[in-house]
Amino acid sequence: MSDGTNKPRATFKDMASCTQQDWAIILPQYMELARGLADRVLAHMEAMRGDFAGFPVDRLDHCLQTAGLAHADGRDEEYVVCALLHDMGDGLGPYNHADIAAAVLKPFVSPENHFMVEKHAVFQGYYFFHHVGLDRNMRDALRGHPGYERTAEFCAKYDGPAFDARRETPPLSFFEPMVRRVLAKPKHSMYQAAVERAQGA
Repeated sequence: MSDGTNKPRATFKDMASCTQQDWAIILPQYMELARGLADRVLAHMEAMRGDFAGFPVDRLDHCLQTAGLAHADGRDEEYVVCALLHDMGDGLGPYNHADIAAAVLKPFVSPENHFMVEKHAVFQGYYFFHHVGLDRNMRDALRGHPGYERTAEFCAKYDGPAFDARRETPPLSFFEPMVRRVLAKPKHSMYQAAVERAQGA
């Protein structure tokens, strides 16, 4: 059986009846999907262009400014990519956007950078939660965590100042090679062994 693109398809009716032969069909196509992650992420970032939601800059420009500030400050490539993608979940997870970005990045980045992305919304809240009836000191519940200072610094130096409509920023294409390198191969995933076998690593 094929899927209309002349690619073979497995024929099992439920996971309990699938076979190793089925997965010999599925895994190469799964890896093709995985290799397209950077393309999909970049397309999603591009889709944020023109989405202001009341802010002085659109969502894409905010991310570009955040990454541009981190890059200009000499941060390493993984950190810069985290800065670029930190708000990529805005459209899909308006009530938990940081979790969305953190979930996408988790297999590819250090635990420190993952924590920073995952918790940045709580830390960013220090600057505005009191204006919307929330506790600006919500981040204090995380005090003592090894990533606390890193995340506070991220918001103070890069995320917080990245709403300047007059700031010149590098285009998304400037960061594209970095995104592709960071998302090229997972560092930790429960699928790691299968991925490495499939890639011949």
